[in-house]
Amino acid sequence: MTQTKLFDTVKLGQVNVLNRIVMAPMTRCRAIGNIPTEMMVKFYKQRSSAGLMITEGTAPSPNGLGYARIPGIFSMQQVEGWKKVTDETHGNGSKIFLQLMHCGRISHPLNMASGTQILAPSAIKASGQMWTDEKQLQDYPTPKAMTEEDISMTKREFVNAAKNAIDARFDGVELHGANGYLLEEFLSPVSNIRDDIYGGNIENRCRFILEIVKEVAEAIGKDKTGIRLSPYGVASDMPHYPEMDATYNYLSEQLNILDIAYIHLVDHSSMGAPEVPIAIKKLIRNNFKNKLILCGGYKKETAEKDLESGLADLIAFGRPFINNPDLVERMANNWPLSTDLKMDLFYSAGNEGYTDYPVYVNKLAL
Repeated sequence: MTQTKLFDTVKLGQVNVLNRIVMAPMTRCRAIGNIPTEMMVKFYKQRSSAGLMITEGTAPSPNGLGYARIPGIFSMQQVEGWKKVTDETHGNGSKIFLQLMHCGRISHPLNMASGTQILAPSAIKASGQMWTDEKQLQDYPTPKAMTEEDISMTKREFVNAAKNAIDARFDGVELHGANGYLLEEFLSPVSNIRDDIYGGNIENRCRFILEIVKEVAEAIGKDKTGIRLSPYGVASDMPHYPEMDATYNYLSEQLNILDIAYIHLVDHSSMGAPEVPIAIKKLIRNNFKNKLILCGGYKKETAEKDLESGLADLIAFGRPFINNPDLVERMANNWPLSTDLKMDLFYSAGNEGYTDYPVYVNKLAL
């Protein structure tokens, strides 16, 4: 077995994490009725040798739903479903944070309950389409520009969802401020053209996200609060803008003042997205003194390099965990990784391509 920094323990907030390998949040669309299911319990348990697990994006409220069959954390039935997940993952020694994802304008009414609203900072429609089980692919609708009342309500929903996550025995929450969902929609001057205190200059565009971070941290503890960011990401119709570096410089400085547990940076360039400059990663690393998680296209060797250099404190792996439920053991023992990845089943509703990937069988040990 190879013992490297990747397999060292690390303290994240107030919890001790058994290794520096993180299972990244991955939308898998198996929450029938938006409630965690038994097959989700099995999926997370199978992968719970990761030091830290971050769940798939989970809606803090009915208005936060977007994709078909994603889970929520706004009802007692959902809380009880998530308890089964946390109990099983904790039983294997893993720590687990719930990712709170408000989809904002990346949604469709057919994936939401009646009486809900698709909200965004401004009434600007995203280009692209959303899958719906009822009518397949549909264009994104034009969202409703949030009123002051909507903003206040949404902040309360995040706080209540975070409290529910703690009730469900999660070790903390990760706020999804990446990939073009509601929090990032406020950051960008392309999707946010407001003329009030939540729009315009950098400080105003960061205000909503920082208020949510502050209020969640006050409600459940700053040591239990993290955030995911995607500077230079273009997912969900989020084009680059000139003041991007300045925006993330200010945001990371303010997050450092709030003293939350971690920032999680995602880089999708390995999947064909534009490259994320190393300079912005170093900038955030220098501004933020608590833990930094990096994610995107890592292999064991590149993960070790960024840990040794101090650029990252933990490394998140996404797709390798899908078809390698024993990814930690495979990397620790230098066993080969599976290349059998059923991408056409990423977002289907059943067990196939979800909980049926096998663990490695070491024939030399037989």
